[in-house]
Amino acid sequence: MQPSIKTCPYQVHPLFTSVSNALTYSNCCQPYHDNFYQDGTDNSEGARAESAERLMRTRYSAFVLVKPEYIVKTTLPAQQDLFDINAIESWAKETDWAGLEIVAHTPKLGKRHAQVEFKAYFNTLDGKEQKKKAHHELSAFVKIVDKPTNTNARWYFLDPTVSMSITQKQPCICGSGEKFKRCCGVYI
Repeated sequence: MQPSIKTCPYQVHPLFTSVSNALTYSNCCQPYHDNFYQDGTDNSEGARAESAERLMRTRYSAFVLVKPEYIVKTTLPAQQDLFDINAIESWAKETDWAGLEIVAHTPKLGKRHAQVEFKAYFNTLDGKEQKKKAHHELSAFVKIVDKPTNTNARWYFLDPTVSMSITQKQPCICGSGEKFKRCCGVYI
């Protein structure tokens, strides 16, 4: 089922034909997407995902609605410059999204990490027959807090597909001050 223009994309579940009590995009993911200005810089007054699961849902909606800047800006800052935003945009446009299923959310892994297991469904053409397939993933997230003020907490996606040259004994890429192997290295 394709989402209506008004229904927020993450609320379309591939196993149900309709969504009861569906929220509109403007009352769901749009405030999070609008947290970033058009040039990708942070709007500090905008909405921030309160959990890793919420961030996962807003990221899925951003893929469906082709908002590659949001995808990049909600990935760990140390990984953001390593993305090809045009490739993300092309992939998002070419995919026939069919729904999101959150399988499990582990909100607390250590001090600042969480995991979300999900299935992002999409339609493919197999010969002349359309088939629904799923991208099944266990994603890791990290919550970063501004050090000087201990405020402005924000969840970020840790992308395990981004090639980074960091050793296990170096300071962590999230800025926690811990060694990489004891912090984000456990999850990516």
